[in-house]
This record gives sequence, structure tokens and C-alpha cells, in this order.
Amino acid sequence: HEDFKIHYYSTPKKYSTMMKLLLASSFFVLSSYAFTTPLSGVGKTLSYEKLGEGLQQQHLHNYHDTSYHHGRKSSSRVILGMGWGPDPVWSSGKVTLSEAACASKSCVSITVEVPSETAKEYKIPGQYVQFRLNEETKPLFLAISSAPKPDVAAFEFLIKKTDNNDWITDAAVDTKVELSQVLGGGFPIEPNFSEDGEPKDVLLFAAGSGIAPLKAAIEGGKLGGSGKLYYGIRNPEELCFESSFDEWASEYGVEVVPVMSQPPKDYKGRTGYVQKALEEDNSANADSGVLMCGMKEMAEAVKEVCTKAGVLEKRILTNF
Repeated sequence: HEDFKIHYYSTPKKYSTMMKLLLASSFFVLSSYAFTTPLSGVGKTLSYEKLGEGLQQQHLHNYHDTSYHHGRKSSSRVILGMGWGPDPVWSSGKVTLSEAACASKSCVSITVEVPSETAKEYKIPGQYVQFRLNEETKPLFLAISSAPKPDVAAFEFLIKKTDNNDWITDAAVDTKVELSQVLGGGFPIEPNFSEDGEPKDVLLFAAGSGIAPLKAAIEGGKLGGSGKLYYGIRNPEELCFESSFDEWASEYGVEVVPVMSQPPKDYKGRTGYVQKALEEDNSANADSGVLMCGMKEMAEAVKEVCTKAGVLEKRILTNF
């Protein structure tokens, strides 16, 4: 790359040797940083969009994928990273539904028709895909918000609007898109919740659009007990999937507890942050199982409260 040219001039042998050692050590340090530096609790890697356009930083979840792919084109994208799993293998999809997910319209819920092979790859709530409009679009990393249904060739996603994703948040029905194979280990509920007896209650924690994979976990029906979802948002206008709350309570035994950090003056519900509400309720105990998706600070605070209450560490699950 033009920005990284190194000019090397003739020097005496001892200086030449020193220069080689310096360059080698510098390369090692830079490589180690690029491949291993954590960013807000999630791994960071670097990827070339096109040679000459520079490096773009991407947030990636840790994942392991052993799926096979049938007749789909291989990505021309080059991922610079080690241990992150396979490169994306792109297939075609189509938007079949797009609607506001909350009153503020800051988040959009979309349904995308996917190939039947891709639908069969989705087995565990919390898994995700890379998602783009075409080769010129920087991919998004989106957790699937619908429960795994191998016979239904469609995925639901919850997307928070930003300055550079209007290509999908404003997309009309029938818009053609591209998505990768299903990635990530998801929430490893069965091996961790089934050992040592199933938990008697399940505590779920989400912030903002982090509710997406928890919706998939709830509607997947495999939590193993009654549950309570502490949902952190700023105000009532940002409650996503509010129309599903009654169904989650009646059909899946999960009560939603909204916790608002910037509530209106007349609001009578829970305020502050989810970890504070958890402590006030004294909900966590040795029989609890925990799922969460949100900011690193929230996850760390919730984990601290839960472990002090006796929750087994292997039952405190994230999807990254």
C-alpha cells in the first residue's frame, strides 16, 4: 500500500543487520495488534475492501463453523485474521417484510427470504450472518432474531438505524440482498443448562437492539424454565417487539421488565440500568441460568452480580 512504503538505502553491514531486526520486530508487533487486540470485549480484525482503499476495521464475534455450502459463490473479500473461521460465502436473499420495530422508528425489523441450505445451517439462537447489498457495500454483522426453523427459508433481523445503513433500513420489499453462511456458536444453552439439573429460572439481559438474539432464544422454546427479561432502553419510544411481550409471558413464561435510563417524568416503571434492577429484585441464585446481549460494561456488571449470587459461570451465556 502506498502509505506503507519503506525506503531502504545501502548501509554498512552491521547497520543493515540492525535494520532487518528492527523491521522484523515491528512487523511482529503490528501483526499481533491487528489480529489479537480486543475491542469492547469483542475481537477486532482488519479487512481490505479493495486494494488501495485502505484498511477498514470490523467488529467480529468469535465463531466456529463446520457447515458445508452448496453451489454458492466464494467471496472475493480478503479477511486478514487468524482463528476467526471461514471467509463469508455469499448467497442471494430478498427482503419480504420491513417495518418499524419501535415507536421511535429508530430500529427496523426485516424479514429476508434465504436459500433453504442457509436456513438449515441455523441451529442455535444467537447465531448471526454477514449481510450486504452487493460487493460495493460494507457488510453488517446481524444476529438472527427469529428462532431456528430449518424448514422455513426466511430469517428475521432487528437493525438499528445509523448514518450509513439506510441501504437496508429504508429498503423496499423485494430488494435483493446478499448474506453469508450462518456463523457463530450462538447461546450454548443445551450443554450448559442441562448439566447439573436444568435451571429453575432463566434471567435474560438486553440493551437496545441486543434484544434480537434473545427474541430468538425465547421463541425457540428451549430455555428450560420460567424467565425474566431485563430490557435496557432509554425511553418507552425505543421498546422493540413490545407487541410480543404478552405472548412471551403466556406461551414461553418470560416476563419482560423494561428498565429506562432516560424515562419521561410521569414514568412509573423501573429506571436506571439492568444490573441495578437485578440487584434490587435479588433475582439471581444458584438455580438461575443467564443469557445476555449488550455492551461490555453491562455484561460485566451483570456477570458480577450473578456470580456473587451463586450462579454457575457456565450458565452465564453470551453469543460472542
